[in-house]
Amino acid sequence: MTTTSEATAGTAVIPKARAGGLEPTLPRRRLPKHDHQPARVRQRELTGGEGLLAAGLTALVLAVLTINITGFPMASDDEGTYLAQAWAVATGKGLAHYTYWYDHPPLAWIQLAALSWIPDVFGVTGPAVTAGRVAMIPVVAACVLLVYLICRRLGMAVWSSSAALLFFGLSPLTVTMYREIYLDSFAVAWMLGALALVLSPRRNLWHYTAAGAATAIAVLSKETMLVTLPAVCVALWQNAARSSTRPWAVGGYTSGLVLVGVFYPLYALLRGELFPGPGHVSLIGAWQFQLANRSGTGSIFTDGSGSHELVESWLFYDPVILVAGLAATVPALFVRRLRPAAVAAVILALVAMRPGGYLPAMYVVQILPFLAIAAAGMLDVAAHRLPARRRWWRPALATVTILLAAVLIGPRWWTGNQRALTAADNAGYTAAAEYLRTSIPDRAGSTVVVDDVLWLDCVEAGFPEQQVIWFYKLDLDPAVAARLPNGWRDVDYLVSTPALRQDPSALPGVRSLLTNSTVEASFGPPDGRIEIRRIDKENP
Repeated sequence: MTTTSEATAGTAVIPKARAGGLEPTLPRRRLPKHDHQPARVRQRELTGGEGLLAAGLTALVLAVLTINITGFPMASDDEGTYLAQAWAVATGKGLAHYTYWYDHPPLAWIQLAALSWIPDVFGVTGPAVTAGRVAMIPVVAACVLLVYLICRRLGMAVWSSSAALLFFGLSPLTVTMYREIYLDSFAVAWMLGALALVLSPRRNLWHYTAAGAATAIAVLSKETMLVTLPAVCVALWQNAARSSTRPWAVGGYTSGLVLVGVFYPLYALLRGELFPGPGHVSLIGAWQFQLANRSGTGSIFTDGSGSHELVESWLFYDPVILVAGLAATVPALFVRRLRPAAVAAVILALVAMRPGGYLPAMYVVQILPFLAIAAAGMLDVAAHRLPARRRWWRPALATVTILLAAVLIGPRWWTGNQRALTAADNAGYTAAAEYLRTSIPDRAGSTVVVDDVLWLDCVEAGFPEQQVIWFYKLDLDPAVAARLPNGWRDVDYLVSTPALRQDPSALPGVRSLLTNSTVEASFGPPDGRIEIRRIDKENP
């Protein structure tokens, strides 16, 4: 018979009654304290109710982002270029509306072409570029939802995950930059998807393989997202913790990455455009230009440099997410569950800080979600460190955080977003597009030089595609020059915009058109005026 002391010591078998006799069972053993992981730091999948919460918060962000999306910010030449390239794909004319020279991988504007039906469904009017912004809404929605999902899979609480979603989605910098048609938005969505997949608590092999494929799609959407690959690798290594499953996870991820990523160089190889050579563009030649030959914008720490002015413009829109996010990133590196997002943010920040590099205006699009995750993640860590016996501290911290955000951040964000919701910065482009469509006779026989914002508008207005010339190509594309044997005298109209006038000294053909033309119509404010100019062909 079992004694009390034996039962207490856990050395005896305690009989359990069952039909037909007694079944021996082992006593339940308490795990050591270090084996217990608090519920709030476990990876979480979204339940039905929580999914509705995330969807509701995303709808709020999208409402702020889409109101007046065609009016603010002012359309950029980059947006016009990407939309024109998407139009070329959608109409079967190739990968670009001019010779595709591998300046960027084409997958982002291929995706944009697949979404190009959305503006028509909603009946959006105005210049093609501003109407095309509506096609970006599903991409932004995916980014916002994935920020929430990643936070939950990093073990963050519902309140801190919601804070990350709102911190990212309602920042005036996000509202401004994610409205525009940028390749970076597609790349960010796919890289966040890859991070969410490797963090999945189910740890299925297909998750890791799909994550590799998503990483490749992100890089083929915007090549600079490649620098965030270490963040996904860190998440994969940490999540596939077992030594028996880690090789399979790494193998699956690598397979997906390579099998999808190889299509781009294979495409160039099959076209005979992988290596540089006379008389053709090349993938490696484009890489050489982007990495070594492209003019830099200077250091962000040098007053007056292009990079410094660009960072100042980002801080003008919203210093909160940049300063708070970067401040949270450093300690987040030492928190194991937050390390993947922190690694991505640190790498992107270091790349921006490199001296003499090229820093484009849309670069900030890539770092914003990771800064939001790091900032909210450190708040979650602070709440988790509170004594478990005083659980009321955690909701109190959440409440205090919300109140402080409302008092300190709310007024600044209200002012920043108010302009986004009301400004009419594209009124000049709208009027110019209407003038080109209705007030120029003999459009079918005229040649017009424009920036890429209005390129597609000119084509849709009836100008022949071959006679609508992006102003850069006038001087830099031999194929375009061959169509104009008499130079600027073969051009009938010039649409002068801020982008076109930015540096005419570098483009002799553009300078000649500005010199030998008169203003026929002008739209917009003085600092952003858009002029329809007729070429004076009688000038000597």
